[in-house]
Amino acid sequence: MSKLNKKLLTIDRIFSSPSLEGTVMRSVKFSPTGKSVTFLQSKVGNKDQFDLWEYNIESAHKHLLVDSQILIPTGEKLSAEEKARRERQRTASLSGIIEYSWAKDGKQILFPLNGDLFVYNLETLKVLQITDSDDYDTDARFSPNGNYVSFIRNQNIYLVELEQNQVKQLTFDGEKTIKNGMAEFVAQEEMDRDTGYWWSDDDEKIAYIQVDESPVAITQRYEINAENIEIVKQRYPYTGEPNVIVKLVILNIKNMTAQPIDLGENNDIYLTRVQWLPNSQQLSYQVMSRNQQQMDLNFTDLKSNSHTVLKEKSKTWLNLHNDLFFLKDGSFIWASERDGFKHLYHYTNKGKRVTQLTQGNWIVDSIETINEDEKLLYFTASKKSATEKHLYSLNLSNNEVHQLTSKVGWHEITVDNTAQFYIDNWSNRDQPTHTSLHDITGKILTVLNDNTIDKNHPYYPYIDKHQKTEFGKLSSDDGHLLHYRLTKPLNFNPKKKYPVFHYTYGGPHAQVVTNSWGHFIDQYMAQQGFVVFALDNRGSARRGLTFESALYKHMGKVEIQDQLVGVEYLKTRTFIDTNKIGIFGWSYGGFMALKAMTKTNVFALGVAVAPVTDYKLYDTFYTERYMSTPQLNKLGYQKTAVFDDVKNIKKPLLVIHGMADDNVLFTNSTRLFKTLQDEGILFDSMIYPGAKHGISGEKPQKHVWKTISQYFIKHLK
Repeated sequence: MSKLNKKLLTIDRIFSSPSLEGTVMRSVKFSPTGKSVTFLQSKVGNKDQFDLWEYNIESAHKHLLVDSQILIPTGEKLSAEEKARRERQRTASLSGIIEYSWAKDGKQILFPLNGDLFVYNLETLKVLQITDSDDYDTDARFSPNGNYVSFIRNQNIYLVELEQNQVKQLTFDGEKTIKNGMAEFVAQEEMDRDTGYWWSDDDEKIAYIQVDESPVAITQRYEINAENIEIVKQRYPYTGEPNVIVKLVILNIKNMTAQPIDLGENNDIYLTRVQWLPNSQQLSYQVMSRNQQQMDLNFTDLKSNSHTVLKEKSKTWLNLHNDLFFLKDGSFIWASERDGFKHLYHYTNKGKRVTQLTQGNWIVDSIETINEDEKLLYFTASKKSATEKHLYSLNLSNNEVHQLTSKVGWHEITVDNTAQFYIDNWSNRDQPTHTSLHDITGKILTVLNDNTIDKNHPYYPYIDKHQKTEFGKLSSDDGHLLHYRLTKPLNFNPKKKYPVFHYTYGGPHAQVVTNSWGHFIDQYMAQQGFVVFALDNRGSARRGLTFESALYKHMGKVEIQDQLVGVEYLKTRTFIDTNKIGIFGWSYGGFMALKAMTKTNVFALGVAVAPVTDYKLYDTFYTERYMSTPQLNKLGYQKTAVFDDVKNIKKPLLVIHGMADDNVLFTNSTRLFKTLQDEGILFDSMIYPGAKHGISGEKPQKHVWKTISQYFIKHLK
């Protein structure tokens, strides 16, 4: 073995270019013709700047389509609205081309860049700029038949008529607190809905949401930068307080007539999903109650004649999904957790249940596509293991399920619109993301991106020090299985005692114990002589609603109980130094680290990044889903907040926060600082001027992870 591949990882190298992920195909899509695959790929010298590439399936040739650096050589300037949107999408650190879409005829590709819109023509091989404005254009897409490009500018909806290359404004009342076609804050941050408008398939109508933010109180938030302090007036919907008011409108772009849809007398609701039926004459929309325990799926015609097709109810909460699929006969496939696990159901167009299509103690992740002619539905799920993700086919005639992906690990799937092929982005803890093209039966046709760790791979110099990950299961106090992962230190000696880097997130809609690639911090800490441990407690994702809802109305209780199950397990391993178990978490994980330090005495130190310290300081949709409102659950909120118990902190504590965080507001940490100081509790802190929730950017990431890792090394080594 050469010296080249015996290097130790460093924090600087983990966050430098080229990426240790290797060559990764991001946002992979089939062309509408099925002849090629397009994707985004980062530059070798800048892992965070992306260009548009194409892979021709027939010729097996990969080539660059659009170089973002040539179009915008001086770099991007983002509007405040776009910065916030990217923060919500977790793409704030990325630049260049970060999203794109195909025209239906397969001849053009649309992408936004630096606030303007560009179209790449595959016949002329040229890029055409279709908007050029001092204002920022965002959320752009082709109309279904490719006649128009629509986008948002200055809180209104616009379109470009492509034949005439003319810009046309569609809505005119978007200003101040009124926003047309835009997703409100909680929709972007919590509902997985980052748009507010939808085209009908006939290219004639746009359904859009009009948001009125005036009921939401203005919060004066300080964004503390390195050179100045900005006072930002943000309408932040604190839990228990008023939300925005939403209206749903159908706009006919031919005659410019607008038809409001009657959403009922109660405007304290959430409009979570909107989707046209294939006939373009009916619109479906999903309305969720404020307490998130009831969801109505409604259909309306073009004259606002609405009716409820089905209702979902829960004693705790309902999770949102994107699995509504209409069939040719007007019936539809729908996902529900009514039996405790997310499964698929078939309904008539009147909302009468035909049959339950999938069942078992596992969950469907999402419908990928349906081939009605072959009566086959394709979906991804946790059926094999909760730590893995696989593609399955479902025979709609007899409900037989067949697993199509076979390699152990995590499979992210993209299926073409004819349901003949799929792209498999597969990885596991020892294999970086490998991309391959398959026919729909699972047969591999070609490897699009091998990404094997050979001598040309960026991770090759470190592969000899790569530590294997051990997976296992423990049992919670109520009998639920808890998945964990454990990575042993470099040069492991079973006779020695090692400190522990105990990583936690612990919150809903997230999973940290997955057999997937990319956990470089785990490898770094293992090379620093730590056992790295993580456990998915009750409340975490992909285990069913009963498993998730154990934390209902008392967040931070069962999660910590389960993490302590993990600690007790660690104590049974003879190589663990039980006096040197440190806990670290970010966001909800930061909250967990604080709860662990205030509610137990088993952790030798805690590091909390961007922690929620009091859920009364967090937003409506997320917090009320799990905690109800402060008015209805006063004691629950009081117990969930960390302040009453900070006097119990006896070990080293490091709190880290971005000083411009607009998600978990910096106030969470300043209140904690004051409480710790009043109690005479010594602690450490690191704050980042101008940083948002993710403290994104190469330099800040290097600094924050050096701060975290060195704190563990200083106190536990």
